[in-house]
This record gives sequence, structure tokens and C-alpha cells, in this order.
Amino acid sequence: MRLLFLGAGGTGGYFGGRAAQAGADVTFLVREARAQKLRTQGLRIESPRGDAVLSPKIVTEGELDGAYDGVVISCKAYDLPSAIAAIRPAVGEHTAILPIMNGVLQYDTLDAEFGAARVLGGLCQINATLGPDGQVRHLGQHAALVFGERAGEPRSARCVALEAAFTDAAFSSRLSSAIQQDVWEKYVFLTTMAAATCLMRGPVGQIVSTDDGEAIVRDLLRECQQVAAASGHTVRAEADAAALKVLTDRESSMTASMFRDLSQGGRVEADHIVGDMVHRGRNLGLDMQTLRMAYAHLQVYQAQRAIDA
Repeated sequence: MRLLFLGAGGTGGYFGGRAAQAGADVTFLVREARAQKLRTQGLRIESPRGDAVLSPKIVTEGELDGAYDGVVISCKAYDLPSAIAAIRPAVGEHTAILPIMNGVLQYDTLDAEFGAARVLGGLCQINATLGPDGQVRHLGQHAALVFGERAGEPRSARCVALEAAFTDAAFSSRLSSAIQQDVWEKYVFLTTMAAATCLMRGPVGQIVSTDDGEAIVRDLLRECQQVAAASGHTVRAEADAAALKVLTDRESSMTASMFRDLSQGGRVEADHIVGDMVHRGRNLGLDMQTLRMAYAHLQVYQAQRAIDA
């Protein structure tokens, strides 16, 4: 299976690099500056799962040589329009597009651009970033990729081919028969984590150790779960228990990537994650009081950042 990974940052660089290391046919579509660094220094991965220096196949915009069997998108939501323009020459009649982005709003955009039949469901779980010298830094042992058909036969030929491509890679991969449920459960957890850590400007442990912190976190989680349930994706008991364990851990130093972006003065996926959950809840007639407060906080941050720019 011929795979194109859009970008070679922390997420795409890790999953694409590990797949290539395991023997999959992977090409990275990157900007010229990133291409130069990869060509001279290689794709360097630093990870508790083992370090690696790879010499991947690389193309830049304008160098795409026809359609690929699969295109993996791991960009931030605000980069999706430019990502769509970049991958368009690589999308043919039988190309499968696999977004492993946060949230659910991207599916509306990708379906409209390429047709729902081409777009798989997907998610990833990893803490990875680019280091100062362009190396992919994997922070922790956990790295997982889940994918599947959003409709029709779960074990389609293209999903089975992806399953085979990822089998021996240094991350956990799973072909899901309920990918939309999986995506929504991650969306609920991630929105709660982002809203809490951005609103209160600290890690989970510090938040839930305050007088009312745990109650606020539970309110955020409950509101997100209500949206999921009203949208046809009631969070399963196992996922609920796993989320609560992480979100109420008084020893945890965990924060959302959105909080880390905010702390560095960067762009955030506020509208795509927290804002989208608020809008969905509002349209369903649900009470989103705590989540609305968190989103207002993020909107003020975005407005201030626009003024400073």
C-alpha cells in the first residue's frame, strides 16, 4: 500500500517514520525547509521505544507523482484548508484519506471536498513534538493509532491493507469496527482536558486538588458526554472510567496540548474543539454553562493574540 503522510512533525513524523521503519511504503509531503533538513539530517526519532535515524522518501508541493492508496493527515485544524490544497493532486478515485486529527468537525470539511466514501475515521494517542533541531521527540511509551470505516464493511480491503502496513511498526494500531464511537469518546475526553487546563492554567493534579476543581472537571466531562449521547454516541462505561481516572488524578502533571500551545502564545484549536462542542450542545438544547465559560476564556485569548499580532 502506497502511503502519503502530510507533514513530518511530531505526530506525522512519528507514525509515518515508524511505519516506514517497519517496511511500509511511506512518502512524506513536507514544506521545502523541512525537506531540506530531512534530506541532510534524516528523520530523527527520539523515543523510549527506541531512537532511529531514517532516510524517508520526501516530496514537496509540485512534486507529487499521481494518486496514492492512502493519505494520512495529522495537521492542526487551522491548517486543514492548506492541507486539502496540498494533498489534492495525490487523491485519486480509490484513495483512502485517513485524518488522525483532534475533534470531529474535520469530517464535514473532508467529506465535502473529497466525498464521504474516500474518508476513513481515525484518531491517534501520542505525546510528541519537534525538538529544537527538528528531531521528532516522543515523550513517553504510549503511541497508538486507531482507524476504520465509518460506514459499510469494517474489514474492507483498504482497511486490511492499512492494518498490514502498520502491524510491525513501533506503535499500537487497531482496526476498529466502531471508529465513530472511538473518535467521539476521544473528543469528549480531549475537550474536557483542554477546557479544564486552559481555563485554569495548570495541570490536572493542581486543578483537582483545589476546593472545587474536581467538581468543575466533572461538570465539563458531564456536559461533553451529554453532547455525545444526544449525537448518538453515548460514552461507554470503560471509556468513562478511563477518562475519570486521568481527569481526577491529584498527582497528575498532565495538560492538554492546547494548553501548551496557549502557554507559548501560539495558535490554538479552540473553535474546532471546545467551540464546536459548545455549538453542538447549544443546537441540541443542552445546558453548556461550564464549557461555555471555558470557550469564552479561549475566545478572549484568541482576540488578545490577534491584537498583539
